[in-house]
Amino acid sequence: MGGLFRSEEMTLCQLFLQSEAAYGCVSELGELGLVQFRDLNPDVNAFQRKFVNEVRRCDEMERKLRFLEKEIKKDGIPMLDIGDNPEAPQPREMIDLEATFEKLENEMKEVNINAEALKRTFLELTELKHILRKTQAFFDEVSL
Repeated sequence: MGGLFRSEEMTLCQLFLQSEAAYGCVSELGELGLVQFRDLNPDVNAFQRKFVNEVRRCDEMERKLRFLEKEIKKDGIPMLDIGDNPEAPQPREMIDLEATFEKLENEMKEVNINAEALKRTFLELTELKHILRKTQAFFDEVSL
């Protein structure tokens, strides 16, 4: 990881990368944790940038992961704390991750819907059971 002190010596550099190699280079630099990126186009809207679709996909995957994490915590399932951030996946791995997260999210939503339906059915049946017991007690009293 990078240095701890603000007073460490730094160098301002400008990188020119081919777009095919940009992802790999930036992810490696990010893994090292020794660089800070400056936005040379601060006036450009986030939705006008070149890699906006990839950023949106990452945001959507992050949303799905937050949803899954919330569901795991809600059920009290212990999670393994890996500590550091995992390495940045390659673009082709991102497609597999995206599909996996989509599948898990859909399954979790279906499980929630089914659990809610089961709970509702259980409550209805419990209510009917109590009604039948009360009516049975009433009819037993009347028949005596």
